[in-house]
Amino acid sequence: MQSSLYCPFPQHVAIIMDGNGRWATRRGLDRSLGHRAGARSVRDVVEAAVEKCISVLTLYAFSADNWRRPRREVAALMRLFERYLMTETANCIAYGVRVNVIGRRDRLNCPLLEAIEHVERRTQDGRGTHLRLAVDYSARAAILSTVQQLVREKTVHATDFLARMNRTIHSDPPAPPVDLLIRTGGERRLSDFLLWECAYAELVFTDRLWPDFDDGDFDAALAEFARRDRRYGRVIPSTPAPTSGAGVEQDVVAEYQGTVSDESSVGAGRAY
Repeated sequence: MQSSLYCPFPQHVAIIMDGNGRWATRRGLDRSLGHRAGARSVRDVVEAAVEKCISVLTLYAFSADNWRRPRREVAALMRLFERYLMTETANCIAYGVRVNVIGRRDRLNCPLLEAIEHVERRTQDGRGTHLRLAVDYSARAAILSTVQQLVREKTVHATDFLARMNRTIHSDPPAPPVDLLIRTGGERRLSDFLLWECAYAELVFTDRLWPDFDDGDFDAALAEFARRDRRYGRVIPSTPAPTSGAGVEQDVVAEYQGTVSDESSVGAGRAY
């Protein structure tokens, strides 16, 4: 039985699109052709997300560590990103998709930066799915940079932290926490992707290589999410408690502290 806190459909889906290079290698093709095939899967999954009314879809396109790949492959990927953004702008507008590229921008070349600014400007009025593409992204670097900025400003409030981190990664508008994280390609790790946002995400791993991932695989991941029991650290009673939220948490902490205090008082008179 699902808990009273359970949401049957994810609001925010994040995907680590892994396996393009292996898909090409197994077919005797250049790795760049695997990335091109992966771009077609991006289009299919975005359309599926729109049809299923997914509020936010974040795709891991290029990590900060991917700069370690051969220069030729990196250059081909950057050209592919630029081409995708320019050619898909019209489709995004038609579907009401708002596009936002998150990550560092100081290491991207001018043509790609212009393509990013173009698609973000043209799709900013979209009221459908918020598509976020992570390019030159590192969750650890984003968290570290945010903390360093707040330390300099002597600000430590959680709301300030989140607002500053969103600015650091150019997340506009901000996105809610990730509900469902999907990783293709058979690996079982997060690879420095949305570490803060995935604190309570449900994780689904598939051996399917990204170019082979289709709307049927997307549906299977959503169905797996629907079977999960999301408790957020709580024990859910058979009859829902009359109250919930931060107040309940504070009451439990206060009761626990009172119990510990009473036990300490009793133990103070004992000889050990």
